[in-house]
Amino acid sequence: MYPSHGFSKWGLMSINNKARCLLAAFVCVALLFEHAFAQVDRWEEHMTAGRAAAQQGIYAEAEKQFSAALVEAKNYGPEDIRLATTLNSLGLTYQNQGKFAEAEPLFQRSLAIVKKILGPEHPVVATILNNLALLYETQAKYAEAEPLYQRSLAIVEKALGPEHPDVARGFNNLAALYEAQGKYAEAEPLYQRSLVILEKALGSEHPEVARAFNNLAEIYRAKGDYAKAEPLYQRSLVIAEEAFGPDHPLVATILNNLALIYKAHGKIAEAELVYQRSLAIAEKALGPEHPDVAPSLNNLAAMYRDQGKYSEAESLYQRALAITEEALGSEHPSVAPVLNGLAVIYREQGNYGKADAHFKRALIVLEGALGPNHPNVAFVINDLALLRVAEGRFAEAEPLFLRALALRESAINPDDRHLATSLESYATLLRKTARLDEAERAEARAKAIRAKFE
Repeated sequence: MYPSHGFSKWGLMSINNKARCLLAAFVCVALLFEHAFAQVDRWEEHMTAGRAAAQQGIYAEAEKQFSAALVEAKNYGPEDIRLATTLNSLGLTYQNQGKFAEAEPLFQRSLAIVKKILGPEHPVVATILNNLALLYETQAKYAEAEPLYQRSLAIVEKALGPEHPDVARGFNNLAALYEAQGKYAEAEPLYQRSLVILEKALGSEHPEVARAFNNLAEIYRAKGDYAKAEPLYQRSLVIAEEAFGPDHPLVATILNNLALIYKAHGKIAEAELVYQRSLAIAEKALGPEHPDVAPSLNNLAAMYRDQGKYSEAESLYQRALAITEEALGSEHPSVAPVLNGLAVIYREQGNYGKADAHFKRALIVLEGALGPNHPNVAFVINDLALLRVAEGRFAEAEPLFLRALALRESAINPDDRHLATSLESYATLLRKTARLDEAERAEARAKAIRAKFE
């Protein structure tokens, strides 16, 4: 999913386009309880304001409102559904801001309350399990996430039946977990099963079917099977435009992914036009400062950077950085890919001091938010190592390359294109230090990996 120089499709968009959360059950229960208490009280006011702010991507305001709602909810008692609802909403808000440590205990507490009130087999329990699983997945805690997704899916299947749309969403989420680990063989049939259920339950023209086509296409794109991916994106796009019109955020997401296909095919002019359309839609639908606009800016910037259009790329990266920091904070992991993209520009321009500062800050942000062993850390380390090579600081480059390789090889599916990129990068150092046999072995291994995706 990432280009040879850092990240392109990482951040909020990569979460949102999976339609990851099973929120419907929780929202319905919450609304039932709200209507049961006819008077509009301060808790409801804060919850409504918090949801509106979260929908607009104004997470600091959402956090403020949900925190105020939590104060009010505590007055209802320690086992009230409104308390559980508030804890879940505040947990999601923390998660969206990258405040993972703060989010986890809120989900855990919400889960305990709901289990006691509604029982362990209620669909609302599945919703919170799903949210907690996504929290772990975002931090690459895949072993912790998988059983929660599986448990959530089992509850929904038992409660609602195997053909219910929420079961399809459960398969989708589990598939996305496998996709994140590079387990494409496990993910593909789950995405396919999700698609079949949704088409049967909702009809072939439903917008959720569009999302399902998009997600299945993402698997094929990740595997390099662009011939299979492109018609699925096109089908997804037709459904989304028919359902929502041409200016909906889902249309922007699909166009963004379709542009990645064009770029991979070397159709640069087509990719640029589609990226620009995706960005224009996102800005119109969400507002120019919404955090979901930043990934579109980041991807278009990456394409300009790869073409050597550094001025255009830098301007887009700077705007993406400003939006992300304003909406999510300067320590959110979504800040890192933008910093990394800027650093690559400065490295290619020979501005090594500025590149160094941006790479180091990206690394601090990632390691602080996700830990030093998260797979995404390898992108920044690899690019920082290439900076050391450009500077002629070969002794400092080698341990960085070896660390990036170790992170890649310790991944669930080590034989992927990211490992090939790290091997090719390391080979540049080996050649510059006259270790030609080692360089050829690294290049041969990278070539063998890439051959699997041809």
